Amino acid sequence: MLQRTSVVDNMRLNVASFSSTVEFGDISYYQAFSRALAVQRERKTFFGNEGPFDYPIFSEPIPIPPITENINIMYHQTKPIIKVKTLDITAVSASSLLQVGSTRHIYAETRIKHIRQLENHSEELKNQTIIPLEEIHSSPGTSIINGSQ
Repeated sequence: MLQRTSVVDNMRLNVASFSSTVEFGDISYYQAFSRALAVQRERKTFFGNEGPFDYPIFSEPIPIPPITENINIMYHQTKPIIKVKTLDITAVSASSLLQVGSTRHIYAETRIKHIRQLENHSEELKNQTIIPLEEIHSSPGTSIINGSQ
């Protein structure tokens, strides 16, 4: 692996969270893993035990396709330095890597289960006309505003 010096004159990073890494320089191996439940509710009520991680998304194997082609790389390094003037980053999150340098091997995995819990609005919807989504997409220029066309 190439050995280089990483130089960053100025960096502004607002947030680094949830298994994220900020790295200056070269690394041989990087592995990051995070999992999260993203629960959205109409009513802001939280119980503290919002759910277990036993959903299939957290245990299903991720298929990694095999590399079947040969990759030939030739490096010509005129200066053994990576020079960056300014980095202005809003956020890195959920097993991400912000790096100025090189990495030989990397494996990063984030699994997020999004759950939306809506209140029962069946009484409000009784007198509304429900239009199947297919009909909306099949007629160009159709728009629905407040339940009417």
